Amino acid sequence: MNIELFFQYIAGGITYGFIYAIVAIGFNIIYNTTGIINFAQGEFVMLGSMTAITLNAFLPLPVAIVLSVLITMLVGAVIEILFFRWLESPTVLRMIIITIGLSIIIREIALAIWGVNVRALPYFTGNEVSSVSFWGVHISPQVLWVIGVCSMMVLALQLFFKYSRFGRQMRACADNREAARLCGINTKNMVTLSFVLSAGMGATAGCVVSPITYSQYNMGVPLAIKGFTVAILGGLGNSLAAVAGGLILGILESLSVWIMPSAYKDAIAISILLLILFFRPRGLFGRKEDLREF
Repeated sequence: MNIELFFQYIAGGITYGFIYAIVAIGFNIIYNTTGIINFAQGEFVMLGSMTAITLNAFLPLPVAIVLSVLITMLVGAVIEILFFRWLESPTVLRMIIITIGLSIIIREIALAIWGVNVRALPYFTGNEVSSVSFWGVHISPQVLWVIGVCSMMVLALQLFFKYSRFGRQMRACADNREAARLCGINTKNMVTLSFVLSAGMGATAGCVVSPITYSQYNMGVPLAIKGFTVAILGGLGNSLAAVAGGLILGILESLSVWIMPSAYKDAIAISILLLILFFRPRGLFGRKEDLREF
């Protein structure tokens, strides 16, 4: 066994694992406040990266990224206000169907704006041939950006929920939305905030990973599937467990390319999802009381 090659695949798996984890956390944020699965979450990743690429043609890279994240957050807020806020006691199934429809609409709009061409942001530091060596493993500096930025987002989100007023209000909505409303919390605004946060995290992840994976109008669909798989794997609603689930899926996918043809890589996520749903629907780190009824 080539140990260096093994760890090279592990490093690649960790990189993709963090991206999957961020998408899964976006799922969890909205699920905790609304009880629904937002299948348009992958489109936020796509919108963030594609918007940043367009803005980067006129603006410096940091400014383009910040503006693209803000624009995507605004899109998240508009989506919630236009398509969810006005609903009176909607069923979970109805809301899930709306998110699927929104995913299709956003993807078609992106196709009309950007076409089918594959694009990418420039590397934040170095270029595609630059690498940093750790114990014989060659890692692109952009990979370190991915791991660092995604780790910081996870940490910032935990601090937000634990110490900020809005974070505590969102946690109250997650525990009991009706009780939170009776305590004077504007639950509708908390739902809007959940869409804004999930959109912002998705857009940031899309920007930081774009130089490595490239960006296209339809990149959101596989990310949504894998993000949903990670959310289920870790335990739906558990953001910290989503990080562990993302790393597990990313590493398994990466090693599968080493063992079998790359065409089978995407089947790993579906297989894991089916196994978890059959044998442990609450996830690896979830509890029975965490599982909501659909």
